[in-house]
Amino acid sequence: MGEEEKVRKLAELKAYVQRRTHELEEELLKLRSLGDLVDVALAEKSFRRVQVPKSQPSTVPTGPTAQPSPPQPAASPASTQSISIRAASGVDLADLQIDRNEIRVIPKANMTFDPNSPPLRAFLIGRVLEPMRSKDASAVQAGQITEDKAVSYRVEQDGNVLRQIIITNYGDEKRLQELRSAISWTLRRMHEKMTGAQ
Repeated sequence: MGEEEKVRKLAELKAYVQRRTHELEEELLKLRSLGDLVDVALAEKSFRRVQVPKSQPSTVPTGPTAQPSPPQPAASPASTQSISIRAASGVDLADLQIDRNEIRVIPKANMTFDPNSPPLRAFLIGRVLEPMRSKDASAVQAGQITEDKAVSYRVEQDGNVLRQIIITNYGDEKRLQELRSAISWTLRRMHEKMTGAQ
């Protein structure tokens, strides 16, 4: 084989490698997009709203020895409740700080959650928070609630790292439980994607 023939063969091989590399890169992008869509579909199918069990009335003794129960102090509406969200492995993911009209989701300092990941953008925002916001906006227009009572939220980030999520005017206990469940699921899925755990 002459030198010219070798050069021609090498040029053909280079063109083939470049073409196949381009094709494989495109296929990888499509597969990643498909994986994200599957994640969202799984989230929609596997997410279940948490029902808050109704407290059962306790049995109070009757008769001459029965003593009236002392009055229970009312909980302060301004008090803040802090809940730790953990992965299935027990790793601390974030703190959930709840007061009477605001929820703050604050990731732990060592958690570099991507604020653009599908569990957050497509599920928590797209399937939970946005429908709530839209429903409240309609209620404001209908005069059922005032604008300052409508739910709102913001996602704070530092570059590609989630710093906190603030949800204001979340509403009643039912909504709070729905949000707690959705936030926990979202952070656990984001942690799984970060670590590659399934």
